[in-house]
Amino acid sequence: MSKTMKTITQNLFEQKNKTTEFLDSVKDLFKNIEGFSEKNRIVLNNEIKKELHKHSPFKNEPVDCVVWEKEENVISNDYNPNSVAPPEMELLRHSVNHDGYTQPVVTWKNDSAIEVVDGFHRKRICKECKEVNERVLGYLPIVHIQSSNVDRNDRIASTIRHNRARGKHRIDAMSDIVIELKNRNWKNERIARELGMEEDEILRLCQITGLADLFSDDDFSRSWDVENSSVEDFEQIEEDEIDINSEEIQVRTVNTNDDNRIFHKWDKWECYRAGFYENKPINGLTKEQCEQMYADFLSNSELFENTLNKVVNEWKFSCEHYLTNCAMNRIAWLGQAAMCYHTKVPAIFRSGFNKLSEQQQLIANNIALKYLNVWLKNNQRDEVSLENAMPSRQSTIY
Repeated sequence: MSKTMKTITQNLFEQKNKTTEFLDSVKDLFKNIEGFSEKNRIVLNNEIKKELHKHSPFKNEPVDCVVWEKEENVISNDYNPNSVAPPEMELLRHSVNHDGYTQPVVTWKNDSAIEVVDGFHRKRICKECKEVNERVLGYLPIVHIQSSNVDRNDRIASTIRHNRARGKHRIDAMSDIVIELKNRNWKNERIARELGMEEDEILRLCQITGLADLFSDDDFSRSWDVENSSVEDFEQIEEDEIDINSEEIQVRTVNTNDDNRIFHKWDKWECYRAGFYENKPINGLTKEQCEQMYADFLSNSELFENTLNKVVNEWKFSCEHYLTNCAMNRIAWLGQAAMCYHTKVPAIFRSGFNKLSEQQQLIANNIALKYLNVWLKNNQRDEVSLENAMPSRQSTIY
């Protein structure tokens, strides 16, 4: 054996001996813990973990230091959009009751409180399930997120990332989250990046909320092509604008300076329920197949016309909401609505319009204009030209 190898071997042997001696001394020290009260053992348990965490190779990973905190000291946040149905909640209770806590609650700590970032329902189990609460002595296993993520925007983004990676979240609550981040001057690109979403999803959530200020940082084209997707802008609806005694609540908005514009909340839109705003292909189809279906549908004038006739007669709320907004590209919306009605292909694949020849595009536009004017006439409104129906239009409108 070379001199170098002997030195290395000797160093390793010495380090192993030091490690063994250190562990033996720690074990002897820990034997004394049994003499402390239950409450003090919990305190010691946490403090020892924190001290060890400071010297850990994984000290930058929150999960390296799981401590126990009184459930009553951990408060819920006011923005979590995660929704758990009663059967799933019962399954979570059963899991924690039988398997124990296998995941800590993710939190952040300020000067006055410990707030949940992820794990609100695990906290609920501790609070509401007597068996679990007694077993864990009313304490929750928690980790603190990294200090660089304690800004409210960062905490919100962290919560969304946890939810999207693991479960479901309510679309209305997600819209509220996007509103708040937009109001905090986050651009669509950053929201999409931080929440693990596509920018198209952000635009769709903005569309659903019906809030004009969500679009204040975007220079939207009135065309509906993939690169420059247009969504209409709405003013926020004030409570005193709503006739709560009306069977069919209609709210007029001022964003187009048109007193005859009608607004309906997203949950009444027939197009929304039909899948107009979905962001993935249907029935296992590829993006290319969906776009080709778009082109085939729009180039079939008879089928396109028959479907438009159904849309303007059957989609009452969607048509009132969209076709009374003269500031948007109503021709584009009708084309996408008809496509969704007949094929269930969502509007995100509208670039199939580009597969048509210029002559086919013009024919499709004029068919859509025909049924826009049919709807306008049936609703005692003035008919419009193609130019008026497609303000500031570009060649790619579907």
